[in-house]
Amino acid sequence: MSHSATTEPRRARKSTGGRRATPPRKRRRGRVILVSLLVLVLAAGGTAYWIYSGIDGNIKGVDIDKAIGDDRPEKLPTSGQNVLILGSDSRAGANAKLNTGNVSGARSDTALVMHIPEGRKKAVAVSIPRDTLVTRPKCTKSNGSSVASAKRVMFNSIYSQVGPACVVKTVEQMSGVRMDHYVEVDFAGFKNLVDAIGGVTITVDQDIHDTSSGLDLTKGTHKLNGTQSLQFVRTRHGIGDGSDLGRIGLQQQFMLALLTEIQKQDLLGSPVKAYKIADELTAALTTDSELASLTKLAEFGRSLNGVNPSTMETIMLPVAYDKVDPNRVVAAEPQASTLWKAVRSDSTIPESAKKSPATGG
Repeated sequence: MSHSATTEPRRARKSTGGRRATPPRKRRRGRVILVSLLVLVLAAGGTAYWIYSGIDGNIKGVDIDKAIGDDRPEKLPTSGQNVLILGSDSRAGANAKLNTGNVSGARSDTALVMHIPEGRKKAVAVSIPRDTLVTRPKCTKSNGSSVASAKRVMFNSIYSQVGPACVVKTVEQMSGVRMDHYVEVDFAGFKNLVDAIGGVTITVDQDIHDTSSGLDLTKGTHKLNGTQSLQFVRTRHGIGDGSDLGRIGLQQQFMLALLTEIQKQDLLGSPVKAYKIADELTAALTTDSELASLTKLAEFGRSLNGVNPSTMETIMLPVAYDKVDPNRVVAAEPQASTLWKAVRSDSTIPESAKKSPATGG
């Protein structure tokens, strides 16, 4: 994660008989910490949002519909919903003060499409690896200038080069799936959130020393504060094969640990602590204009009352290593098309569409 978004290659993979080493297979759940953050804000908005009326103005809004226009896929034929969730990793402003490695610039470090099916019973989240090469469509920047379409663009560079609306448009073009909502969480706010809940307990089965992220952990159990948590989810050089795909395992482990800590919090029984947590989280939120208030988040949260976070399935977009640049990945076919088709039709995702050649899964 400490690499430049567009220029610096990943660490070379160790040879294993002529084949690239692949990270261990992980269970397909909780690959990204952002799911738990969204669950927290929606739960807060859906149950006790009246407490947080004083922080309504924290949430920033982006008019996605205006920025993209009419060049979008059709909405789902059912009452299902799709939400694009981004973790922005700007190293400016509050983030610049974080001791998380010598890195500059801004990027969408983590991205996933959360599909909430009709009936609101079991959500599915599709994570998009940041190193995926995609075709970026023609987009309009926030200043009104136009950016031409381009092929073989690294996915996480689009955010910094063109802005969040273009990320939404790119995901819609590559998937054919209409995004009903957009939620962005700034990682500086994520750090403050972890500190607000008192830290997150993590157990690692090996020493991790990553000079890029700044993480320095010995084997065993640790209570991570906000800064250490950021280092943990950003680490990739200190563990596995050094790739972004390998780091997904750490993010998976952390999200489950974060959910565990959140479940221990008595938010309704402790209004002061609930207010502090909500204040930190909403200050880090940017949403589409339709969700950019606590009242609107509350309405959306109440519509998700039937979704149980513990049953949420998270799938990585099936990818294969690019034949021209092995440090990058591309969507694997026909798995990716099959997966997106299931999301578009609000139907069950076939097991065959979850297999990713790049991870051996």
